[in-house]
Amino acid sequence: MKRYKLIKNYRGIHKKGTNFFLIAESEFIGVKEFVLQTLNLDGKIILSEKELRDYFRELF
Repeated sequence: MKRYKLIKNYRGIHKKGTNFFLIAESEFIGVKEFVLQTLNLDGKIILSEKELRDYFRELF
């Protein structure tokens, strides 16, 4: 399962440094959407591909 780390505050909801799991990825007519869940299960967000690139960094 892929893990991501927030590199800057996201819309005042989640703070920089919060870790997330990628739980779903979908593509429909060239538009990708990603669903991320926090490690402690307190929040879930749906992002576009651009938002994922701008706000998150993949952890290995």
